Amino acid sequence: MNYDDQEACAFEFPCEFPIKVMGHAKGDLREKVLEIIGHHVEELPEAAVTSRLSRHGKYESITAVVPATSRRQLDDIYREISACNAVIMAL
Repeated sequence: MNYDDQEACAFEFPCEFPIKVMGHAKGDLREKVLEIIGHHVEELPEAAVTSRLSRHGKYESITAVVPATSRRQLDDIYREISACNAVIMAL
């Protein structure tokens, strides 16, 4: 795929893109997710990140609204987040 071909992507860049991650509540999921996103995003304000515990506190969901500049950037973020052992699912 040619990542410079904007017609191949449903989004117009730049845009604000929500990345949702779920993992076990124990541990440092939030820190790991923010570290990974930091590899691909120059600056992410604290207000752009929210987290929530599941009903019984076993799982944590994190949403980070990132300033996306390209499909390649998003693919790289998802690839790295998905490879993280602390992550159960990324949407």
